[in-house]
Amino acid sequence: MNNRKLLVLSIVAAVSVLLAIIQTHISKPGPVTSSAGASLIQGLEPAAIGSIVIGTDENAVKLVRKGKVFVVGNKEDYPAETSRVNKLIMACFDVQTLELITGDPKNHEQLEVTPQKAKSIVKFLDKDGKLITGIIIGKTDSQTRVTYARLVSSSDVYSVTKTPTVKTSAMDYIDKEITNIETGDVVRVTLTGPEGSFTIRTDANDTVVIDEMPEGKKLRTTDAKNVLGALSNLSFSDVKKESSFGKDELKFDNVFVCELKNSTVYTFNIATVKDKTYVRCSAEYTADMTNIIQEKEKLKTKETKLLARDAALDFTDKHKGWVYEIPHYKVENLTKKLSELLEEPKKEEKAESPKADEAKTPAVHDTNETPNIQ
Repeated sequence: MNNRKLLVLSIVAAVSVLLAIIQTHISKPGPVTSSAGASLIQGLEPAAIGSIVIGTDENAVKLVRKGKVFVVGNKEDYPAETSRVNKLIMACFDVQTLELITGDPKNHEQLEVTPQKAKSIVKFLDKDGKLITGIIIGKTDSQTRVTYARLVSSSDVYSVTKTPTVKTSAMDYIDKEITNIETGDVVRVTLTGPEGSFTIRTDANDTVVIDEMPEGKKLRTTDAKNVLGALSNLSFSDVKKESSFGKDELKFDNVFVCELKNSTVYTFNIATVKDKTYVRCSAEYTADMTNIIQEKEKLKTKETKLLARDAALDFTDKHKGWVYEIPHYKVENLTKKLSELLEEPKKEEKAESPKADEAKTPAVHDTNETPNIQ
């Protein structure tokens, strides 16, 4: 082989290596970048997000993907509300750049796009906890109303539009509603505590009554109705795993049982620890399902019963193992004492005096009296 052929082969080999290197770089996903007049975050696949960190200090919110859903790491992996997580992601994706303001890190503090001064910081990490991208929202100019932002991994600061309002509390990403039951759907509630047990219900005339009403007492009807509606818009302020409490730390010495017209029965066990009140809850569908199994009932009735049964099972499964801190003003109707619902009846109006009766009685003339004839 002569020198000319060796030279040609060498050139071909060098070109092949160069092409291989270029192809390798092209095939590897590069860092998420941005440019003026486009989305600040580009090229991020939502499916690649393993976790989201909101904030930078010890109070940073951590949303972690578990299978197809996210959980709140700050709250012992309690399920996050999917719609709220999706809203956060899409809001960050919607940030649009207007123009490049600066690429000099020395200007970051003035524009408040540093971790210490930023209005909001959201980081997207992969399943291994490595940064994919992130967004830092800085100040809004008081005169131009322009907001400044940059990517966590870039020094370039842009003026942007559609800046998201990022919620910074872990509870903001949790659905805090436990129940929202209409009072009209309630048949009866039974409250049990250290002082005993009593039941409030509505009778055939939709009048609120207490079984075995103490003699000489009157029911505070408004307060009793509030107890019947205790599960209307019942929400919690915090959540913990029951296993995170010490042995015998939770003493569930109050029980609230609510029976609905559709045969669903909700049970709330209530415990107080220092100045906080916690509940654990479950539901049971109590109607006879025999006819459902034998398929003797009408289709609509069967569907209603099946839906109610499934809802009770889902409710119990969702809340199993968790205890919820309930605000004091919501706890009151779950732990009412019988004495707090009763009052002395109002005294009847005094009977009119005899003299008053006499004054109102028409005069009766003696028929034997001789008439005065002129």
